Amino acid sequence: MITLKDKILSGVMKPTRYTGGELNAVIKNADEVEIRFGFCFPDVYEIAMSHLGMKIIYHTLNNRKDTWCERVFAPWDDMEQEMRRHDMKLFALESGDEVTHFDILGFTLQYELSYSNIVNMLNLAGIPLMAAERSESFPLIYGGGPCAYNAEPIADMFDFFMLGEGEEQVHETMEVLKAWKKDGKKSKKEFLEKLLDEVEGIYVPSFYDVEYNDDGTIRSITPNNPHAPEKIRKRIMKDFNTTYAPDTIIVPFGEVVHDRVMLEVMRGCLRGCRFCQAGYIYRPLRERKPETLLGLANDLLSCSGYDEISLSSLSTSDYSGLPELTDGLLKITEEKKIGLSLPSLRIDNFSLELMEKVQKVRKSGITFAIEAGTQRLRNVINKNVIEDDVMKSTALLFAGGWTNVKLYFMLGLPTETDDDVKEIAALAGRILDVYFDIPKEERAKNINITISASSFVPKPFTAFQWFGMNSREELIRKQRLVRENIPNRRIRYTYHDDKTSYLEGVFARGDRRLCRAIIRAVELGCKFDSWGDFFDFDKWMQAISECGLDPDFYAARERSYDELLPWDHIDIGVTKQFLINENEKAKAAATTPHCRLKCSGCGAAQFGTGVCFEERNKEGAAQ
Repeated sequence: MITLKDKILSGVMKPTRYTGGELNAVIKNADEVEIRFGFCFPDVYEIAMSHLGMKIIYHTLNNRKDTWCERVFAPWDDMEQEMRRHDMKLFALESGDEVTHFDILGFTLQYELSYSNIVNMLNLAGIPLMAAERSESFPLIYGGGPCAYNAEPIADMFDFFMLGEGEEQVHETMEVLKAWKKDGKKSKKEFLEKLLDEVEGIYVPSFYDVEYNDDGTIRSITPNNPHAPEKIRKRIMKDFNTTYAPDTIIVPFGEVVHDRVMLEVMRGCLRGCRFCQAGYIYRPLRERKPETLLGLANDLLSCSGYDEISLSSLSTSDYSGLPELTDGLLKITEEKKIGLSLPSLRIDNFSLELMEKVQKVRKSGITFAIEAGTQRLRNVINKNVIEDDVMKSTALLFAGGWTNVKLYFMLGLPTETDDDVKEIAALAGRILDVYFDIPKEERAKNINITISASSFVPKPFTAFQWFGMNSREELIRKQRLVRENIPNRRIRYTYHDDKTSYLEGVFARGDRRLCRAIIRAVELGCKFDSWGDFFDFDKWMQAISECGLDPDFYAARERSYDELLPWDHIDIGVTKQFLINENEKAKAAATTPHCRLKCSGCGAAQFGTGVCFEERNKEGAAQ
């Protein structure tokens, strides 16, 4: 029997985005489970299906007999138009059921420019946008992920947020939800209070009042419910080696962005780059054992048929078990002709031996994040990479036959001068000289060096959270300055759009007053803002202006240490004083050693686990 959905899918681009039924997808009987959970990713299928966090939550929840977790993604414009034309509501892939039939919808908040898609998805589902307007008959709406650490711009739309790592939190929440349902779902407020009492790391925005000063800054953030703590501390998985990792994965019908097995080798980072939010919010660094990862690799390859493995972390070459792991993986990959990729390599601890081992099956390009052109500015951001590291590593690459090298930089970093900007191009030129210094008969042909420059966006819970972002005009000028100083046409140059970076900066440090601007922007037609097909900067500026707000107040304004920040009621374990100290050291271009060299007292040792805790104990024993 041909359904309405079948007819619609026959006329849209990439219908496999909406069919479900892929290998290893979980199908259950809705009448036999107590909880229906929708994992909502506010972007298109091929982005969502590349996300490791979704795979973890999807499979750990579906291991429960009482819960069915299904996937819910943002439909592309052609599908959305057909759905609205036929009055079809937002649905889940596994069952095809409308999401209003579900008990709870969890949105992953990976990127500020996905906020418009959240509004659009709720609208398409027929769910009231504001949490205060939703009765107990609607699904509970919660959010998690990196943007949840300052979700104030969308706080009024969510019932609660999970702060930190959700592998345990999500199960604890399901137990509270199950009990609430058995009790007749009497009051959403009672559920949220019970959740706060029983699950650590839960933030309920409606239980906090925010007051503002006459100049627009925040005067106070005060709990209005006795169950709400003054500060909400994030959750972490202390024993990461035994933390749940799926041993099976869904194999998409169509092509997705990261179509391969991903092994999360460690969580957190020990480096302390001052611009990097992930490096702070995922502290402390914790690792999985090589034998654990090798077992996962065998399971995931067997159930998926993939021909590539990627090691996932913030800084893969800092993983202490990397030699043992790569040796073990090679025994698997060489025989089966499976490729092995190591993203997130650091240029100061990379070796040709490592690259030769992992690229025996196929040789791909390599990417290094150098971030800044001069040593002074690399010290400012605490990159702890010197030019000699860059030259030695690229010389090793070129001697080993690699000719496809991508170099990541940022423009608009704090204290940046025009000389720093020009040196991005000059450094790329010196790297090209290293290639030409190799005798012609010994070097590989067709050198390809790419400079990729993103725009610095100050993020919450970083040492640079107080800095103002460069204006769009200044970013454009700096982008042009790099281009004008590139010394050789063999060097390719790409850079990020200044408008999307600016809007990201508005929401990254935003407060609750932006919520109505997001809703207004969607009314004007905004969605899929990280896609050039749809992004409309003028509509965003119109929406923000109509709401009586100034985008520069959020993105460009430098903030004082005394100002109460919109996220100051959140505790990530890293102290505010440590971030202030790092900010002051940045102004003096002074560096901080990484966590294995010396514990700098950031505060993350309070979790009682990870590299910082171990190193502090070593220092104590030595004394």
